[in-house]
Amino acid sequence: MTRRIWPGTPTPLGAVFDGEGVNFTLFSQSATKVELCLFEAVDDVVERERIELPERTAHVFHGYVPGLKPGQLYGYRVHGPYDPRSGQRFNPAKLLVDPYAYALSSEPNWKAPLFAYDRGGHPERGEGGAGRPKEAGRDGAAPEKGEGGRAGKTASDRRAEARGKDSTPPPPPPPPAPLDDLEICHRDSAWGAPKSVVVDHRFAWDGDRPPATRWQDTIIYEVHVKGFTQRHPGIPKELRGTYAGLASEAAIAHFKKLGVTAIELLPVHEMASERELWERGLVNYWGYNTLAYLAPAGRYSSSGRLGQQVTEFKAMVKALHAAGIEVILDVVYNHTAEGNHLGPTLSLKGIDNWTYYRLVPHNPRYYMDFTGCGNTVNTRHYQTLQLVMDSLRYWVTEMHVDGFRFDLASALARGHHDFDRLSSFFDIIHQDPVLSRTKLISEPWDVGEGGYQVGNFPVLWTEWNDRYRDSVRRFWKGDLLAADLGYRLTGSSDLYASSGRRPYASINFVTAHDGFTLNDLVSYNEKHNEANGECNRDGTNNNHSYNHGVEGPSSDPAVVELRERQKRNLLATLLLSQGVPMINAGDEIGKTQLGNNNAYCQDNELSWHDWDLDERRTQLFEFTCRLIALRRSQPVLRRRMFFSGGYVHGSGLKDIVWFRPDGAEMTPEDWTHPNARAIGYLLGGDALSALGPRAEPISGDTLLVLINANHSPLEFVLPAIEFGERWEVLIDTRTAGEPARTVPARAGGERYLLVDRSVAVLRLLERKEKKKVKRVKAQRA
Repeated sequence: MTRRIWPGTPTPLGAVFDGEGVNFTLFSQSATKVELCLFEAVDDVVERERIELPERTAHVFHGYVPGLKPGQLYGYRVHGPYDPRSGQRFNPAKLLVDPYAYALSSEPNWKAPLFAYDRGGHPERGEGGAGRPKEAGRDGAAPEKGEGGRAGKTASDRRAEARGKDSTPPPPPPPPAPLDDLEICHRDSAWGAPKSVVVDHRFAWDGDRPPATRWQDTIIYEVHVKGFTQRHPGIPKELRGTYAGLASEAAIAHFKKLGVTAIELLPVHEMASERELWERGLVNYWGYNTLAYLAPAGRYSSSGRLGQQVTEFKAMVKALHAAGIEVILDVVYNHTAEGNHLGPTLSLKGIDNWTYYRLVPHNPRYYMDFTGCGNTVNTRHYQTLQLVMDSLRYWVTEMHVDGFRFDLASALARGHHDFDRLSSFFDIIHQDPVLSRTKLISEPWDVGEGGYQVGNFPVLWTEWNDRYRDSVRRFWKGDLLAADLGYRLTGSSDLYASSGRRPYASINFVTAHDGFTLNDLVSYNEKHNEANGECNRDGTNNNHSYNHGVEGPSSDPAVVELRERQKRNLLATLLLSQGVPMINAGDEIGKTQLGNNNAYCQDNELSWHDWDLDERRTQLFEFTCRLIALRRSQPVLRRRMFFSGGYVHGSGLKDIVWFRPDGAEMTPEDWTHPNARAIGYLLGGDALSALGPRAEPISGDTLLVLINANHSPLEFVLPAIEFGERWEVLIDTRTAGEPARTVPARAGGERYLLVDRSVAVLRLLERKEKKKVKRVKAQRA
């Protein structure tokens, strides 16, 4: 007997339980009919009931089914023309995920016929999955393999190619591809397709409040839910690899001891691994392959996939907030798991292909590909833009997250072809009373022409600053002089000051999930990605890494000592720089991926954190904790304003002074000297011009930072200060220990020896009987 259905309402979109039944809505501008399919169990081969949605209002099909409850499994069959040449790919034989689903019962089962076309006898032909497309060029151009959980080129390669290029219209479409996708497949996919789940959103938040950490005080920890928890001995076995594990006492204790203020989670939107990875026995571990934008990934749930993942995610956020830690999500709105024209039909492609994807204007069989992932989400269409914004608001209002890092963000703000700082995407976020108050982080590039936009995002946005990463790596490797490093240490004013942004617009990082770990950065000259099964062709070759004489692990004490010092140098540079530091999880404990700089498909011990710490890795962790504690205790390291380089009113001290090793103040010529690999700079602790939120004066210690990137030891002359104040050593990367306990305070004018490739931080000791202002006396050579 067919269940009765009422007209219901066209809003809100999705499946909404009201206590007595569920209202179902689905937008499709071109469909002719939409059928709601109800399932009793996850492993049902076919639906138990199929009900046509009876009403259509403003392209929204809707109906209300009384008596349904949370936990109900459902999907859609959408009718319309199957004509790929015109961009229409409707196929009611394929069960589709609701774009507004709040939970999914599973990920796709690739044994099922999940493709809308008859793949025939050509299984070797790639389908262009969003993680690793076979056709990664624009408009279906020739494929190029790479990293980033998406084939095609690596993120570094895409950035390098994007820099300095003028935006041009896309090239003409290529010659016709094999005709596989033109012949419809009538085999039913329901038995292997993910089912959407009706969710009850009630949760006891108990007064949960966001930590609301100011940008200048933020320290980000980029972490993978499973990678961090899977091998942690302090997390119960049944919780490892899950949201509950990340909210455990052991996990939070690590975050607190380390001192980070926010965790940035690699993608947790419901995702899918690509078929070709599945065929090789691998998975899309990183998760940059989104399937549902409002559903937390069930793979990280310890409690079930019938809505329990939603509750578990909320409990994780609540626990982290109680510990004062913000939650930022890495979100992938630029493409989906459905790939290019040879990809599977799982959701949007079969609901309304024209609405949700950017198609080649004069050949809509193919997809515009600004992402290197086979397709590009069409945020130029009002309904697609609404889906993105509804998803963002949901994660803030219902799931209580604190911000977002937007993967390949340039793709979201493209007009017909070019990146547009005035796009509707930015306009809507900037005026939104919810989203405009969250932390907004862009990955400011995509694959297309003109996609490299570091420094060009609007004022509310911060940016992953790869200019910072490359400069710091190259400086410590020894092939970059100090001139560019000076900008990076001081917040990259050359990128952000002219647009009215602050130093914290720069998200500084030396390593991230994408690329070498910190340990591998100083241990390998070349990538070693053979485990990915792509003949080591994937992953960037442009790492700016150095193995210090031995490729990979070494038992040579001199090599090991130098590598450990270089790790400390890179961490010290990161945490002493103005801007917002981001630490790649595991770097603080010496995590290695054995030279794999593209471990996107390695859901195993290669990617999981190893918590069995030896003495050397324990020392690195303790050193990192001290660095973060120093940053958090010193306002001069967390400035809201860029340095002026001049005297600050009422202080008598410059806010920053740069020194040569001989104690003389640096001149413009010194910055470009061919041997400029050693610099010092003084940060005036009582030269902070900014006030606190309640107009309270902000002051702190005056710090002196000494940097020697030369391959030999070097003496620095300490600046002489009036009244005979002395310098106390707080950090010296020659050792992982605490130099302040063993090294006596140094008087101004004395010499301080820095060993080769090291950093030192000294604090000015003030004499209590002297309250007069200080003035630096530059030592002249």
